[in-house]
Amino acid sequence: MSRRLILWAPLAVFAVFLAVFAVSLYSPSQRTVPSRLIGQPVPEFRLDPALGGRPGLSSETLRRGQPRLVNIFASWCIPCRAEAAQLDALARRGIPIDGIAVRDRPEDLAAFLRAYGDPFATIGADNDRQVQLALGSAGVPETFIVDGNGIIRHQHIGAINPQDVPALAAAWEAAR
Repeated sequence: MSRRLILWAPLAVFAVFLAVFAVSLYSPSQRTVPSRLIGQPVPEFRLDPALGGRPGLSSETLRRGQPRLVNIFASWCIPCRAEAAQLDALARRGIPIDGIAVRDRPEDLAAFLRAYGDPFATIGADNDRQVQLALGSAGVPETFIVDGNGIIRHQHIGAINPQDVPALAAAWEAAR
């Protein structure tokens, strides 16, 4: 009996190791990757307007003395549709919102804004994702609060839910 146990022990140890490894892969301790730029100036950029007749967005715009909420979104993004009402609520509180449209077509973006609302003061077209990546954003939607000097003060990863609105409004107030 003890010889059989000795023969199966390495397999049992390996099975336990494999189970621990699999659990750690499927439930990492941190599910989001925060930007390394929090507390740093926004990188220099200039985005063309995503829609005709509307201003684009640049890092200079974000350094004009008033804190801004910068929302990275796309018309093809389902969670972006879900957060549209919360962006509208933030805009009704007087918080200026700028958008960065990622890999979007003007006609799709215009339809999205007609359907879900348009809280944006400016929308820049980031067709090659260069600005999104420079900000340290991993996906859409993602939201940054930038103070009036162009310093990134807060990052919200993922869709803004109704319960997130007070915290984002407070972070914007703190950036004043």
